[in-house]
Amino acid sequence: MKYTAKYLIEKRKEKWETTHSLEEDRKFREAVANELLENKELLQEIKDNPEYLIELEFVVVDKKQRTVPFFLNDVQREFIQIINDAKEKYNKGQITQLRFLILKGRQQGFTTLITEYQLACSITKRNFQGFTLADTSENAEAIFQNKAKFPKEQLPEELRPTEKFNNRRQLLFEKLNSDWSVDTATENVGRSKTVNFFHGSECAFWKSMAKIQAGLGEAFTADCIEIYESTANGFNDFQKLWKSKNAINCFFEWWRTKEYRTDFETEEIKETFIKNIKNNNNWIFNRIKILIEEKHLELEQVYWYYKKYQGYIDKELIKQEYPCSAEEAFLASGNCYFDKEKIINRIAQLKEPLKVGSFIYDYDGDKITNIRFKNDINGFIKIYEKPKDNYPYVLSGDTSGEGSDYFIGQILDNTNGKQVAVLRKEFDADEYTRQMYCLGKYYKNALIGIESNFDTFPIKELQRLGYTKQYVREKEDTFTGNIVKAYGFRTDRITRPLILSELQAIVNDHIENINDKETLEEMLVFVRNEKGRPEAQQGCHDDLVMALAIAYHIRTQQEMTVKKTEIEKRLSKEFTFEFEEEETKGDYGKTIKII
Repeated sequence: MKYTAKYLIEKRKEKWETTHSLEEDRKFREAVANELLENKELLQEIKDNPEYLIELEFVVVDKKQRTVPFFLNDVQREFIQIINDAKEKYNKGQITQLRFLILKGRQQGFTTLITEYQLACSITKRNFQGFTLADTSENAEAIFQNKAKFPKEQLPEELRPTEKFNNRRQLLFEKLNSDWSVDTATENVGRSKTVNFFHGSECAFWKSMAKIQAGLGEAFTADCIEIYESTANGFNDFQKLWKSKNAINCFFEWWRTKEYRTDFETEEIKETFIKNIKNNNNWIFNRIKILIEEKHLELEQVYWYYKKYQGYIDKELIKQEYPCSAEEAFLASGNCYFDKEKIINRIAQLKEPLKVGSFIYDYDGDKITNIRFKNDINGFIKIYEKPKDNYPYVLSGDTSGEGSDYFIGQILDNTNGKQVAVLRKEFDADEYTRQMYCLGKYYKNALIGIESNFDTFPIKELQRLGYTKQYVREKEDTFTGNIVKAYGFRTDRITRPLILSELQAIVNDHIENINDKETLEEMLVFVRNEKGRPEAQQGCHDDLVMALAIAYHIRTQQEMTVKKTEIEKRLSKEFTFEFEEEETKGDYGKTIKII
């Protein structure tokens, strides 16, 4: 019989579940090692999928300090699948790099997995060059001793390649020309190396991730697998890399780890806990309520989370150590201008846009005609609610100016203040203007209000294109001193605090009206600086925030009710409908009397 790796892994699991004997497991692993030497197909399967070797032959020390077989948990298995999918896309030329960011909760097993994966590669592949950097020297030593050297020494002798040496936190297999080492993250580390697999452990806690990454860049081969994993540590280089989306971002919530659950000590404690979830308005119970309702967690899971929360002196640490969302993990330590909890909870409730794309149109140099919306997953306009006939809409704009690279459009349904569409892109002012023109027409000739601080071209160009339904402000004529009217919104020392206060009130009272994740993410990094001025945290954007604030402010210049059609207007004059509270036989509702 020709054994496959998956078949043998299942057999190892069955044997372990039956015996829980390390001796029996050792005998099984030795039998598998002998099979590997004779079965070339199985050996090739292992070389192509190093994770199979982990589950077939590796043992580790678990959280209870027990030596056990290394079987992948759910999040570890999912991450391996992400790597394999990316490798396939890379080989097909669909992506150009293999860079992964893992944002995680505590003790989910990623450092162990990645170390064992590198060890598996180093003993099955020729010319493998693996390198791990840890945040501290102590952690580097622990990775080497506990997660690399110990598992290697437990392997059957047939699978241990000839070593040149295994000191200096390094394993060097001479005949295979394979090498893996671990070091501490310092500015000039690893510059002379050649690396085709890199692992940055707890990199959010490195002193200078940007400088280390820049220094190591030349050491990486073109097909190098780069993995940066960490719990969050505020807004630093790791967060910037995450936000840049210049990698495959992988966030694993704490509840994805099945063992994170706790049984109740007594039924009385359980009943009290349930009552608190229903009636107690403390933050922790509001959070638990959302986790049950939105994420469908079980009581034993949220009780585990509650016990962790209770164990912290600084309760805010629960958000960093066991985050419920990537946004929560990165929360600024500074004074956020908006209510962070409301924003995080709203992000958890969001749905995907109805469609994404941009407008295509005919343009003869004078007029825009034949406007169509083209669906495109990579488009720059997100539609959350389609336009409805006779409804009034407001469209605000923020042009690329000082401190910004993006042109922005925010659309509101003016009957209720609901955010229904967002435009965000880097492009020229003329194309931005045409897209805004199309967006305004698409949403039933929306009132358009574009900020005039840095670029008045879009405002003037909209006029030239015949779009005259623009927000009008009053300003002083610099020549005559008279008050005159002008198109566009002006952000200054008087209007800026006003529109931000108005937006703050919307977040407090009607955050359910905000549907765009990127807008809410910008709100999380919109903080008060040391002088108390609200602004985006250094290195972050606030274009979406400011455009949304403008949209809410200019609403008063647009209708706020649904327009009646001509037929509805005529009927409303001819008929009055009066509902009488009469008893009726059967369930037929109320009688309508026409007067």
